[in-house]
Amino acid sequence: MTQVDVLLGLQWGDEGKGKIVDVLSPQYDMIARFQGGPNAGHTLEFDGKKFVLNTIPSGIFNEGIMNLIGNGVVIDPIILKRELDNLKKAGHDPVASGKLVIARKAHLILPTHQLLDAANEQKMGAGKIGSTLKGIGPTYMDKTGRNGLRVGDTTLPDFKARYTKLVEKHKEILSHYEFEYDLTEKEAAFFEAIEFIKNIPHVDSEHFVNDYLKAGKKVLAEGAQGTLLDVDFGSYPFVTSSNTTTAGACTGLGIAPNKVGDVFGIFKAYCTRVGGGPFPTELDNEVGENLRQIGHEFGATTGRARRCGWIDLPALKYAIMLNGVTELIMMKADVLDGFDTIYACTHYEYNGETIDYMPYDIISIQPKPVLKAIEGWKTDLTKITSIDQVPSQLADYIAFLEKELEVPIKYLSVGPDRTQTLTLR
Repeated sequence: MTQVDVLLGLQWGDEGKGKIVDVLSPQYDMIARFQGGPNAGHTLEFDGKKFVLNTIPSGIFNEGIMNLIGNGVVIDPIILKRELDNLKKAGHDPVASGKLVIARKAHLILPTHQLLDAANEQKMGAGKIGSTLKGIGPTYMDKTGRNGLRVGDTTLPDFKARYTKLVEKHKEILSHYEFEYDLTEKEAAFFEAIEFIKNIPHVDSEHFVNDYLKAGKKVLAEGAQGTLLDVDFGSYPFVTSSNTTTAGACTGLGIAPNKVGDVFGIFKAYCTRVGGGPFPTELDNEVGENLRQIGHEFGATTGRARRCGWIDLPALKYAIMLNGVTELIMMKADVLDGFDTIYACTHYEYNGETIDYMPYDIISIQPKPVLKAIEGWKTDLTKITSIDQVPSQLADYIAFLEKELEVPIKYLSVGPDRTQTLTLR
């Protein structure tokens, strides 16, 4: 039996997973998204066009490849319909081609989930998490609270009654907030979208994926967000509401741990974070702003400016350990082209000690990064097309990272287009 390879982010998300899934897709028979919701923004560029996917797996543009939205994903029917409508206008119709299926056990985001999200962030004020306000957290709360609605419920005769019962519960909660709302338009759009997604095949993802494996077919599990946003192991409470690690692929698709094959860990040549929460290597200065502007570091889904800083090796080592990463992929090396010197955080000064790991508390006790200076390459990487053209300074940086992280870097991204990806080994 073949195994499921897993591709996920090793930082605070926005590492470029969509591009790499698109690049690797021709090697697979199925791309399966296993967690998160439409707070994800997976950006793909090819043939002079740019696409941002929120819920649909990033293999959708490759011919002959099945794309599964797994049971661990939370789905906003309105956003999914809009996403599919936009793809159809651009000449891509996954529904008509039969390249897209949805897990019956995936939970639905209701309009009132978004209201609860917004009301809670408003109440928290300066201490807010930095939610995308897509209703992700409240939906996962209903899932674990055993109140949620699932895709498979939409075909039941009492779906509307189930919906009304959950909405009444949400309205009761909202009555305790000073928060005004009108559900009329959103509710109408929701039920229109529900009818639309009934046209997409619903499957039991656990059987669907395992049947592919039994048939000797190759599956790539696509993660969203990043390891440091994992609800268990991330910078809690400034995290997302799902397991963004390799373990999440098992529960988010219905595969056993021994079915996991290679684990591709994606990271930027520097580091970014969106929303609130700790960020030890953050550059809240002109250098950080330069990284933001050169790297176009603004959220693909929200448009929010991302916080920028130097690469954080203690955090990367932590993420590699948690995920069992077998191969690394370095993104956006080209963003550092103009720097005479770049830096890497190798240790933290923390509570009177020098440590090389991520401690439990990095919020009330903030680590001070210990930085190593590295010579920049001062070369336009977007123009190079083979590893023979990689400047020696960048080659040295890659060798330094591989020695520190003890995992090989297989792919190097030198630009946003799918063709701007070099295979290093």
